[in-house]
Amino acid sequence: MAVGLRALILLPLCFPGLQGQNSEAQRRREGGTLYIQCSYARRVAGRDTKYWCLLKDGGCEKIVNTYSEYTRQNKDKRTQISDDITNETVSITMTDLKAEDSGTYFCAYYDYSYGYIPIRTISLNVFKELLMWELDTLSVQCPQIYGTAWCRMGQTMQCTKRQTSSWRSASKSLQDRVSIETNAQRIPIVTMKQLQISDSGVYWCAGGSGLTRTLEVVLSVFKRTQQLSAKVSETISVQCHYKITDYGAVTKAWCKMEGETCNVLATTSSEPSAENSTARDSVRIQDDRQQGIVTVTMQQLQLQDSGVYWCALQEPSALSRMEEVTLSVSRAQPQGRLADTENKSQDTLVGEARCSDSTFIIVTVVLLLLLLLSLVTSTALGVRHYKLLLRTGNREAEDTRDRAQGTAQPGSTGRRESSDSKESGYINLDVQTQPSPEDPLYCNVEPSQAPRNPQCVEYAVIAFNQSPRSTKE
Repeated sequence: MAVGLRALILLPLCFPGLQGQNSEAQRRREGGTLYIQCSYARRVAGRDTKYWCLLKDGGCEKIVNTYSEYTRQNKDKRTQISDDITNETVSITMTDLKAEDSGTYFCAYYDYSYGYIPIRTISLNVFKELLMWELDTLSVQCPQIYGTAWCRMGQTMQCTKRQTSSWRSASKSLQDRVSIETNAQRIPIVTMKQLQISDSGVYWCAGGSGLTRTLEVVLSVFKRTQQLSAKVSETISVQCHYKITDYGAVTKAWCKMEGETCNVLATTSSEPSAENSTARDSVRIQDDRQQGIVTVTMQQLQLQDSGVYWCALQEPSALSRMEEVTLSVSRAQPQGRLADTENKSQDTLVGEARCSDSTFIIVTVVLLLLLLLSLVTSTALGVRHYKLLLRTGNREAEDTRDRAQGTAQPGSTGRRESSDSKESGYINLDVQTQPSPEDPLYCNVEPSQAPRNPQCVEYAVIAFNQSPRSTKE
């Protein structure tokens, strides 16, 4: 923050309105926006000018006010202020925030007796968010404060000062990679080299006797990775990139992780080690210092070559990872067997398709034939049933007439007593009219009414008794 401990103590003394107020903490990422509202008391007249101030040297450094938009600190127009007299509220918007905007701010109005009277106070912290790769170099400009230090936040604050160039409770590896220098404008510059994933964290520029925080940096370091796959007996080639200016003259190495240790398999050093002579037969490494590319070639791969590898910088103290490569080696399938398998699969699919088509046609034809047969059968049964109904109706009608009259009348149908009997069938006729002898008389017998196996000849004797004619004497 841009305010020191002394300024915080003097703040309520210089501004009585701040007594009893707590500074609100506001944290924003660089490039973000701050929007706050300040509600003023009713005793403040709506026509009074409202101010947005930065606390500096115990006083109000005016950023913007409701009377005039132009102020010394607002030339870039990143801060806007508006006064809602109806709701008695002042609104302030700060856009495109920068790390140097960190500090203590307050809304205020002016009183001729007391000067600037604070309405609301906030502590703004704008932090830098930096995303870096392993082995990159971090460079940060810190605010100009006496005794600049670079501190890392943790359970205990670890700091290094430019004067001593030493870390408090810091690891030696980090101590060797951090430096603080000043440029021609006497601005402190913090430099961290050969960044590692373990360097990710929150850092501060600090200064003064109490190491007051002035600039916060949130650092995230990522590793470069590659995923490779190959078959047994194949050859792979891996390329790793680096910055020529930083690491052109440094020895490069190719190593395989075994637990927490990376065992070197090949190196660009002209003095190969005896323990790695066997590995060098199948592993080669080349360093193109003109383009900043390390090329590693592995031949005749085996299943046991699967694992995690590093392209690394080889220094006397330790290995520094450039890129992490994950290699997966699998068994090679014979090409002929693969082709046969594919052909068999295709033949099986074609055969299944043809079999499926033939089965569908056969089933369709059978179903159609069964449907046609069922229709014909149903029609035949219907016709037969209809005929039986007609025949049964005629018989019932004849039986009804016979029972009612006993004998058949001339001009009506005779009744057969027994058509299925083995005895001779006969028909009784009762002629009520007087036909002439010459008139023929017929008797119709249906074939169905005759017995199937006649024992004797059926016949009918019809006799007409001549009644005496009445004559007039």
